[in-house]
This record gives sequence, C-alpha cells and structure tokens, in this order.
Amino acid sequence: MPIYEYRCESCGHELEAMQRMSDAALTDCPACGKPALKKQVSAAGFRLSGGGWYETDFKKDGKRNIAGGDSGGGESKSGGCATCAAGDGA
Repeated sequence: MPIYEYRCESCGHELEAMQRMSDAALTDCPACGKPALKKQVSAAGFRLSGGGWYETDFKKDGKRNIAGGDSGGGESKSGGCATCAAGDGA
C-alpha cells in the first residue's frame, strides 16, 4: 500500500498517509483544519505485508529474515545497507 506525503499550504504541517491508490487525496489539514493539504511529489514509499514472494522465495535454511543474519553490521552480502535491508532504515 503506497505511503503518500502531504504538506499544508496554510500552516506548513507535513504528514504521511498510507492510502490505496484508488483513495481520494486528503484535503483537510489535521493541524489547522483548513482544506489546504497538497500531495507532494516524492518517491512513493510502500509497505509489504502478509505472506508473499519477499518472505517465501528468499528464505535460506528455513530462516524468515536472511537480511538480519550474522554479519557484524555495515553492508549486507548484496552490497546494500544491512539495516535498510532488514526493514529498520528509512
């Protein structure tokens, strides 16, 4: 499910909202109550949930999360950030 960023043009309040792609854009600012929220143009974030290819197809020796394995930190075997690969990063 995509995570969208919004910013109020009236008070400057920023927020993130998890919405379906078919949901209408938010308009009312939760901080000031004015209908001045505008969706920001950014790289869309999303959340993977439930069982699926990312959980079942990349298992190794029955482990569910191979990214948070026995490396001492730094980078994972794939060359990326081990913290980000484990889902703890930004």
